[in-house]
Amino acid sequence: MQQQCFSKLSLSPVRYIVLDNGLRALLISDYSGPAASEDEDSDGEDEGTFRLKHGLTCVFLQSAAALCVGVGSFSDPNDLPGLAHFLEHMVFMGSEKYPSENGFDAFLKKHGGSDNASTDCERTVFQFDVQRKSFKEALDRWAQFFICPLMIRDAIDREVEAVDSEYQLAKPSDSHRKEMLFGSLAKTGHPMGKFCWGNAQTLKQEPKKKKINVYKRLRAFWKKHYSAHYMTLAVQSKEKLDTLEEWVREIFSKVPNNDLPQPDFSDMLDPFDTPSFNKLYRVVPVRKVHALNITWALPPQEKYYRDIFFSALSATFSYFTTRCMCSCRCWALALFGGNSETGFDQNSTYSIFSISITLTDEGFQNFYQVTHLVFQYLKMLQTLGPQQRIYEEIQKIEANEFHYQEQIDPIEYVEDMCENMQLFPKEDFLTGDQLMFEFNPEVSSVVISAALSLLTPEKANLMLLSPEHEGQCPLREKWFGTQYSVEGVCFCLCVCVCLQSVHSTDFTLKASDCTDTEFPVRIAESDRGCLWYKKDIKFKIPKVPQLLLFRFPHLTPPFFLYSVSSSVVLFDLLVNILGHNLAEPAYEAEVAQLEYKLVAGEHGLVIKVKGFNHKLALLFHLIIDHLADFSASPDVFSMFKLSKCVVDVRLLILEHSRWSMVEKYQALTAGLTSGELMEFSQKFRAELYAEGLVQGNVSSTVSLQKLQFSKLPAEVPVMFRVVELPLQQHICKVKSLNKGDANSEVTIYYQSGLKALREHTLMELLVMHMEEPCFDFLRTKETLGYHVYPTCRNTSGVLGFSVTVETQATKFNTELVELKIEEFLTSFGEKLNSLTEEAFDTQVTALVKLKECEDTHLGEEVDRNWAEVVTQQYVFDRLDREIQALKQMTRAELVSWFKEHRGENSRKLSVHVVGFGAEENDDEGAGGRKQECKEEDLRGSTYGEVSKLTFLLPSPKMAGALAIMDIPPFTKDLPLFPYHKILG
Repeated sequence: MQQQCFSKLSLSPVRYIVLDNGLRALLISDYSGPAASEDEDSDGEDEGTFRLKHGLTCVFLQSAAALCVGVGSFSDPNDLPGLAHFLEHMVFMGSEKYPSENGFDAFLKKHGGSDNASTDCERTVFQFDVQRKSFKEALDRWAQFFICPLMIRDAIDREVEAVDSEYQLAKPSDSHRKEMLFGSLAKTGHPMGKFCWGNAQTLKQEPKKKKINVYKRLRAFWKKHYSAHYMTLAVQSKEKLDTLEEWVREIFSKVPNNDLPQPDFSDMLDPFDTPSFNKLYRVVPVRKVHALNITWALPPQEKYYRDIFFSALSATFSYFTTRCMCSCRCWALALFGGNSETGFDQNSTYSIFSISITLTDEGFQNFYQVTHLVFQYLKMLQTLGPQQRIYEEIQKIEANEFHYQEQIDPIEYVEDMCENMQLFPKEDFLTGDQLMFEFNPEVSSVVISAALSLLTPEKANLMLLSPEHEGQCPLREKWFGTQYSVEGVCFCLCVCVCLQSVHSTDFTLKASDCTDTEFPVRIAESDRGCLWYKKDIKFKIPKVPQLLLFRFPHLTPPFFLYSVSSSVVLFDLLVNILGHNLAEPAYEAEVAQLEYKLVAGEHGLVIKVKGFNHKLALLFHLIIDHLADFSASPDVFSMFKLSKCVVDVRLLILEHSRWSMVEKYQALTAGLTSGELMEFSQKFRAELYAEGLVQGNVSSTVSLQKLQFSKLPAEVPVMFRVVELPLQQHICKVKSLNKGDANSEVTIYYQSGLKALREHTLMELLVMHMEEPCFDFLRTKETLGYHVYPTCRNTSGVLGFSVTVETQATKFNTELVELKIEEFLTSFGEKLNSLTEEAFDTQVTALVKLKECEDTHLGEEVDRNWAEVVTQQYVFDRLDREIQALKQMTRAELVSWFKEHRGENSRKLSVHVVGFGAEENDDEGAGGRKQECKEEDLRGSTYGEVSKLTFLLPSPKMAGALAIMDIPPFTKDLPLFPYHKILG
């Protein structure tokens, strides 16, 4: 047995142990003193809380555990691609000790918990969290998946469908498509070329043809690879370390150890040392985007984690491209350089260094010049060699960020730790993925120089993505169907750029200059704005999140400056170009871990800055100054286009004056000019209402400096008005906006109306009761899709709930899915009628404890307070009020509440976004439609996305519902709810 304490590096006491079966465990204790009670009955105090001096109540964090198995998709047998991923799903299908197929998920939902799992190239990770009181039992239930899983034979076909749905959901993702195409370039027989996802073809159809017994192979794979000696476990709870060790030894010592060697691929180096790698691949993307990816396959870099070559090079590249391409030549909108640290980007066989550049139209036409600039800059870095000054500056920034880091959500922290235990020696478990260590001229210089020397044009792979490639790419990747072509590359090369940075040096905690309060207080108010402030007295870190909202009348009727959608488009462009203008001057702040975000909100501009308070004010004033001096040349104006055409049909129907991306696209193509944008920006800055929240290690002052504006001519609403649905079911079916995308989505929405805080809390409780049976019925038993979930809906203050299923048109018709959702709701109503008082009380307690759960970091508290400010509700103690409401609710009230929404007087809206596939009467691969439909008069597209909404008529199966064939005619005569705030 080995033990080691890491207390100096961790926010909590930590212990490392090795069990007799070889399983390694990291124990993390949040214990800070005895609870008021260890049994539920003493002193009337809830378990999970304890009293501090001065009457303050401290609430515990969730308890969490994560386990990493040192095996992944690299170990898939060649005749069963995706088996490791499939096993990750199947181990949850009951155990000998707890045989219920969905028992663990049901247990977690009952006790306010959650779980997840993921399969990477060489690792598989499982994690869960739950309320502390139920942690030991949850650990025991969870551990059985690694001790004696049943992997119920009858569940195989159903769970294959879940894996296939996950694959189908990934198919329209350009990042996943690029990965699969890139992997296909590996040497024959190298595991990088494997199809790691798995689908119905590889796990069901092909095995059936080849007479492969998938169940036996699953059990054999588990027996061979799920062995204790290459498992790592991290647990975190509000228990003493001795207690955690006792639990872990008692429960996890039963995990079998087969003494077989761990899968090792470290001898399979240079997977991309092939003629096909150093080529230019022209790719047709799903999205309307131009992008250039320049990638090198380097020797594995994980063992050099102390030098973190990628961090230093990524920082210099970001600076370079910001200056040389974004600002000067209008060729690039964004650049990322580095390594994502996923198993695909970094494993025991190689490490990627990739530069991803989002190009403008001009940048796409000049992509070779962009590429030349990158190689020129690399040549300069190779000539200069490793720069100790730059290394140490980044090292200092990383060290400050680590030293003053906020606490991480336990489920995320244990996930990180169990993976780190696979990668680093025990003394570096906590820091190996976060800190850069001392610069060693004899070691660091050699490591960095060696990696730099490989970043040459001759070793680079280029992928150029553009919709302009449509019709020019005859090749097709096997699994995701990505269209591409291949051609040779030639380069000519010399420039010089220098990197400077700033970083914070003052980390003292500021003294309060006003009375400390539990919630934000308004410290300034006028007819032009107000400011809310709260000094951080809980987390005590030298950081400040600061948020500011500029409310603007000309985004809301009847104040539109231009046509309805043109005003919204101009506002979007203003915010995008403001961000572009800030890219270079704000770069140094970003390197120093100061962050900013600009959001074009529904009713104004949101500015968010956060980071170490020492220099944060400089960044904030920089943003305000650039807003005050906003400019957009015609060249810069022409760079920007609207983002991906996604559409939330439900909100388009419900929210009056909401404009879709399709309508914005119309306005943009109608010919807006940079002159109109400048006129709009002047109006925007002339009449504003500024409302801000400053919270953290800061005094109660904030300045807008030279931004001058007048008060608003009238009060601006902070929410949309919402349509009151008729007392009859309506259905709206639209075709997917991505051609060839098989994914469909069905949402059944029930509108409640204007309700108080108590009803909103009751709806949360109803949805919490619904979650596990919804998953069990619609996913586990009916296998309709990978994502199925109920949701409590707060639509601009109007309450409702919905059930959503994401499925595929190659498997299910959306109308069948709706009928299955209705079948579930009927069965749920019957289950609710038979709900016992004990089960009701258990669920109420679980929701109460979730709301009592302690914030893990300052950002969570700030986000909650900001939501109150931005909606002008200011109910900062909303959680406390909801808890009190929950404690007064009854079982009869919950049952009655559900019946109200399902009766004859229900207001029901069904929304179907219909994918392309045989179940929807589409010609396979052609996108041809046989359904009768009505199309909006919008310009189509010859590539992935389309710019029109196509409305479909429902079949006679939906005879009880009225069809919505166009949104404005349906909503124009419907009454609107008044603006509503949920105040009490």
